[in-house]
Amino acid sequence: MPQPFTRLEGKAASLDRDDVDTDQIIPAQFLKVTEKAGLKKYLFYRWRYDDAGNLTGKFVLDRPENAGTKILVAGRNFGIGSSRENAVWALLDMGIESVLASSFGDIFYNNAAKNGLLCVKLPDKVLNDIRFSIVSGWATVSVDLGEQSVTHAGKKIAFEVEPHIKERLMSGMDDIALTTANYLPQIEDYEKSMASYLKPRPLAA
Repeated sequence: MPQPFTRLEGKAASLDRDDVDTDQIIPAQFLKVTEKAGLKKYLFYRWRYDDAGNLTGKFVLDRPENAGTKILVAGRNFGIGSSRENAVWALLDMGIESVLASSFGDIFYNNAAKNGLLCVKLPDKVLNDIRFSIVSGWATVSVDLGEQSVTHAGKKIAFEVEPHIKERLMSGMDDIALTTANYLPQIEDYEKSMASYLKPRPLAA
């Protein structure tokens, strides 16, 4: 299950691009990799590697000053495109715990919430201010989910988040945990009513 998300303070890096789709986040040829650990190698692959498969070191997350980045400041429509959950897994494996953008692809946004990645929607002007702060040396940003605020360079900005997503992230529950937490008595009652169908059947001779 994801770890509970309450408050995050860490280094932020700017990906000043709009319309970053899930195929750019992790290309389709790497979707056959089912293990979450190690997916960071394929994150933003086309932007990070040359034609020979060598890491160039020029991409924002590969620069020495951005080592240990926890917060990615993106543009509009981050995560649009296909429903691949691997895009969220790759970001988390890279150490990204929150993405700030003005808008997100709907499926990516929901996949992120289910896996413990907080997506924060902020106006373009606020995002530009944060980018300016990063360039000016204020690389640390804090995101407080409890009070729904982002703080950078001494400025605090409120953000909205759906109550069910806030509850999910702060509790660290996945779909199964949420279902059992809210519906366990009903599930048990149903299982009791179906007892005859749930009994193991003898194997045919």
